Amino acid sequence: MTACQGQFRHFMNAQAVAILEDFFTTPSAMNTSPPLQLRLLFGKAIALGPGKAELLQRIGETGSISAAARQMGMSYRRAWLLVDTMNQCFASPLVETATGGKGGGGASLTQLGRDVLTRYYRMQALAEAAAADELAELAQCLAPAPPDDPH
Repeated sequence: MTACQGQFRHFMNAQAVAILEDFFTTPSAMNTSPPLQLRLLFGKAIALGPGKAELLQRIGETGSISAAARQMGMSYRRAWLLVDTMNQCFASPLVETATGGKGGGGASLTQLGRDVLTRYYRMQALAEAAAADELAELAQCLAPAPPDDPH
C-alpha cells in the first residue's frame, strides 16, 4: 500500500485494509489501468464521490473546513458548499461545525460521517478489486496519452 492509500487506513476496518493492501500490491493491478471512481448519486446531487470523500477525510484530520479546503487547493466557499450538499443528502449531517470566535470554530465528522467515509473507501476498494481484470483489458484500448484539453 502506498503512502497515499495508507493515509485512509485509520478510517477503515481490517477487512477493507486487507482488500486495499492486496489490491495495491498485486503487480497486475498496479498502474496498468485507469482508476475506477465511484459516485453516489442522490437525485441530481452527487451525495459522495472521490473529491467529497477526500474533503471529509481532510476535515477529519484537520478539524477545519478551511484547512481541508486549503490542502485541496479549493476555496472555503466551494468546500462549504460540498459539505452542505453532503449534509443535505444524508439522513443526518456528516460534518458538524462550531461557530468561530475567540476560541475559533472548527468542524468534525459525525459518527455517521465516519461510517459513510469508511463504507465509501471499502466500496471503492471492492469495486477496484472486482473490476481490475476488466480495467486492465480496457486500458489496452486507450490512446497512449490522455487528451491535453478534454471537454
